[in-house]
Amino acid sequence: MLTLEGLEITYAGGFELRANFAIDPGALVAVIGPSGAGKSTLLAVIAGFFAPARGRVLWQGRDITDTPPGARPISMIFQDNNLFPHLSAAQNVALGLRPDMRLARADWAAVDAALARVGLAGLGARKPGALSGGQQSRVALARMLLQRRPLVLLDEPFAALGPALRAEMLDLVAALCAETGAMMLMVSHDISDAQRIAGQIIWLDAGMAHPPMPTAALLADPPAGLRAYLGP
Repeated sequence: MLTLEGLEITYAGGFELRANFAIDPGALVAVIGPSGAGKSTLLAVIAGFFAPARGRVLWQGRDITDTPPGARPISMIFQDNNLFPHLSAAQNVALGLRPDMRLARADWAAVDAALARVGLAGLGARKPGALSGGQQSRVALARMLLQRRPLVLLDEPFAALGPALRAEMLDLVAALCAETGAMMLMVSHDISDAQRIAGQIIWLDAGMAHPPMPTAALLADPPAGLRAYLGP
């Protein structure tokens, strides 16, 4: 369980965001809100890249508020997929096991298996620049799969993909989370992303991250702010 306990996030310019709720293990949750509402900032606090002004982040009841990002039980995929251009696809995936890439033969076999699982069998030697946008996303997903962390954070990694490929990537994320039992929090501007794979939505509005609500129920009777966000 992920718990945001009395969380208050602030930074220069008067930005404030509050959150006080828990998310059940294995939940697939979309984080939705207008631009500037703090969606990416909320994920950054959970991941440990930004410190809250007040409150705590707990995982399974353990306070991880001051735990360094690399020591948290989290895999995070950013909009640029966070791939190193000078490394091959296999080497980028291998970073999920060991940052120094001192891997045994069995570890490299696991890297190959992860690449195959996301549809990149035989492409491990290619560098990111020789891969399409969708293939680069698959490399990031393979690394996520190999890490097998119980909490996956997605900060719009598929925003630049076309509709069909975007849907394919979302389905793959959902399948990988189901295989590992991971919880997922996914930032998106597109409500169809939430409808496709997220059972719950965290709606951000007016400085508040509202507790997760079932997607179908929330969209069937949206609050005024969400109704305005969705449009006619």
